[in-house]
Amino acid sequence: MSLPTALVLAAVAPAAGGDNGIQDFLANPLIFVGVMIVLMYFMLFRPQQQRAKEHQAKIAGIKRGDTVVLSGGLIGKVVRVEDQEVGLEIAQNVTVKVVKSMITDVRARGEPAPANANAKPQAAKAGAKDAKS
Repeated sequence: MSLPTALVLAAVAPAAGGDNGIQDFLANPLIFVGVMIVLMYFMLFRPQQQRAKEHQAKIAGIKRGDTVVLSGGLIGKVVRVEDQEVGLEIAQNVTVKVVKSMITDVRARGEPAPANANAKPQAAKAGAKDAKS
């Protein structure tokens, strides 16, 4: 046995007759595995379950007139709600049937903001009056 190996074994081996209860407890690898499992649960699985519950509540609360976003990025207005499907108006006089599981987001009525939400409508009207004169 070489000298470095003997030094490592001497450092790792508990002292004879000594009570190293806490060191033995913390040296157990099962404790660290258990701590990692608990951390993974609280950091990964639990937030995912909460998001899934919120999404299910949104899907269950869909009503006529809501604006929804589909998984493909399509946005439409709900015109009919059934058990497993939703009638969605994607353009004027164009309705499609969509499975509820394909809905990724439910927006309330009138929630989408106009494209130029920061523009002042008063200034635009004043400019239009000047152009007519």
